[in-house]
Amino acid sequence: MIWIDGEGQGWACSDCQWKYPVPTLLSGEEAKRAYDRLAASKFRDHSCWSGSAVPAAEPETKVDADSPFTERARLLIRRGHKPKVAVDLLLMEMEFEYRNNSKMMEKIRADAEDFLAKVRKGLI
Repeated sequence: MIWIDGEGQGWACSDCQWKYPVPTLLSGEEAKRAYDRLAASKFRDHSCWSGSAVPAAEPETKVDADSPFTERARLLIRRGHKPKVAVDLLLMEMEFEYRNNSKMMEKIRADAEDFLAKVRKGLI
């Protein structure tokens, strides 16, 4: 995983065309750290990476983009994030994934609110 500066800056693979560009409104240290974590996760999941060059910090369960919101949120919570932070990170990540699909984002936001409501009630 290498850093590309200039126009289209972001993380990229040194062996293939995989790239994870920096979002246009990224600001603040916490947001930058979240972007770095998301990029590292996406890098480990991309097709040309064999797993030998960059070891994962911990064993990961592969989560594809079609997984329910709750499963993805639970994965982040198991990694040590608080529920609200996990939901915020997922919303940021999914806004990148579905930025041109307003219906999907509407569903994802509803799932996020439902997830937090269940956490507050102690159902999750």
